[in-house]
Amino acid sequence: MATDKSKTAVSAASMETEIARLVVERQLATRDEVEHCRQIIQQDPDRSLAYVLVEQSVVTNGQIQRIQQSVQAASERQIPGYRILGKLGAGAMATVYKAVQLSLDRVVAIKILPRKLSENAEYVELFYKEGKAAAKLNHPNIVQAIDVGEANGFHYFVMEYVRGHTLYDELAEGKVFTEQEALQVILQIARALKHAHEQGLIHRDVKPKNIMITEGGTAKLADMGLARSAADIEAAQAEAGRAFGTPYYISPEQIRGEVDIDFRADIYSLGATLYHLVTGRVPFEAPRPVAVMQKHLKEPLTPPDHINTKLSAGVGEVVEVMMAKERSRRYASTADMLMDLEAIAEGKPPLQARMQIDQKVLSGLTEGTLGDDAALEATGESAPGLLPYIIILGAALAMSVILNVALLLWRS
Repeated sequence: MATDKSKTAVSAASMETEIARLVVERQLATRDEVEHCRQIIQQDPDRSLAYVLVEQSVVTNGQIQRIQQSVQAASERQIPGYRILGKLGAGAMATVYKAVQLSLDRVVAIKILPRKLSENAEYVELFYKEGKAAAKLNHPNIVQAIDVGEANGFHYFVMEYVRGHTLYDELAEGKVFTEQEALQVILQIARALKHAHEQGLIHRDVKPKNIMITEGGTAKLADMGLARSAADIEAAQAEAGRAFGTPYYISPEQIRGEVDIDFRADIYSLGATLYHLVTGRVPFEAPRPVAVMQKHLKEPLTPPDHINTKLSAGVGEVVEVMMAKERSRRYASTADMLMDLEAIAEGKPPLQARMQIDQKVLSGLTEGTLGDDAALEATGESAPGLLPYIIILGAALAMSVILNVALLLWRS
């Protein structure tokens, strides 16, 4: 039989209220059945609600014990000024709860570090870094940080509660986004990244699971767990040689554990996310994470418009530049990337990407021609020379620059 002796730190009245709520919420009993049991208690106050619920066969002993354990666990994690309502999810490093901020009577999300990790100084430091990084950002497309601290031996991070789902949830259901649907999401996250990069922060883990979609369709970048200041040389050196990120979306320089990771790592990951949205598959697949990362480093990317032929050539060009293996071939700024994303969303050409591609072609042909010249010289034959190639490609590059300037003047 269920015991009526509470071991929780909360009052008996609070315990009974929470038990009643959970019994109804989990559809183990109706509100009328719970109210009937409460009337019985009024006649005999020595008995608890848990005892009477079992006695009246409203719930089983096992069910009420599980409810009591849940209430006990929640009470141990009570944060002053907040009331925890229930668990939203759990990851490798923390559990996220839905709660009410009592002072403002608003729903929030609270990430709590498990007790075993709370004893690890490195994890605690990373946890607080996440909170401080998020607190520097104030943007409608970034999940807002509210508070960070420690209570009852638990470290917690309070943030905006987003009513909705993750982008990954839609992909897991097999959805392939149309070009316009994908751009609607990616544009919002690009603006969020532009804001973060302007504050000197690199997210380092842009992926569908870290993009929340509200009930109204707003995209919000979440989870600053791997975020780092671009100027934090000490942290960069401490992480040298270690790959931080998610294999399907990670940039080559993150895989190599380079010290000077910058905003272009986020551009690569956002490109991989866009690729996944419009093709229904990740850019590189393999049985093991290590093999996936090797493909990021070595294997040429199949353009997304070659997989989904409904896509415009502009999407293919933008993704090619976003996911260039050499970061010097990617966009020179987040603003340049955003400009191209806005252009293709309006049905216009991505001029910034085309300039990058033209430069790549010119560089490649020059290197290739030099190689051919050397080979021909070794055989005693004459080489055709570089001049015709340089004239043609120089003209193409000049035209791209003119078009780009014209577009900028037209926008202004």
